[in-house]
Amino acid sequence: MRKIAVLLAAFTLTLILGCGNSNNNAANTNTPANPGNTAAATDAPDAVTSASVVNNGEDFKKAISKDGTWIAATLNDLTFTEELVVDGQFINKEEPARKIALYTQDADHNITNSFKLTAPKLTIRSENARIQGGTFVGDVYVEADGFAVVNATIEGNVYFSDAKYQATYSASDQGKVTGVTEVKQ
Repeated sequence: MRKIAVLLAAFTLTLILGCGNSNNNAANTNTPANPGNTAAATDAPDAVTSASVVNNGEDFKKAISKDGTWIAATLNDLTFTEELVVDGQFINKEEPARKIALYTQDADHNITNSFKLTAPKLTIRSENARIQGGTFVGDVYVEADGFAVVNATIEGNVYFSDAKYQATYSASDQGKVTGVTEVKQ
């Protein structure tokens, strides 16, 4: 049990140091949300925060919410029967960013474990959101610029609410989608 606690602490520290920015972490502030608006790049971010490492469904849903953190990192497979929504605008390294990290890593940033996130639907409303390092099972609906699949698999479809969101989509470093990737209103 002690070994798991030490590994978890090392992972959390590595994740925060490797993915964070001391200027951003020091400015841990919230600004009021802009209801009805998915926040254009010129709008102020809802929050500037560090990572959230989670191992259960409730903590994961909070981490991806508008009151969550820029990164939600899982420590195991998670399964949901309801829709998940990635919402809110967050800043990392002075840029809008959101990440669903479905993996753990060592001190050299090598993936040590990959995990599966399952939900019938995942809606992306955060700019520059990415799914990284594992597998999402379900359909993804994108309502924001800059969605990316990085070294991960989506076992399902990716639907964009507008062609302008699809134009900013990327799949890199072995990112793949098993279904269709198209605009669907």
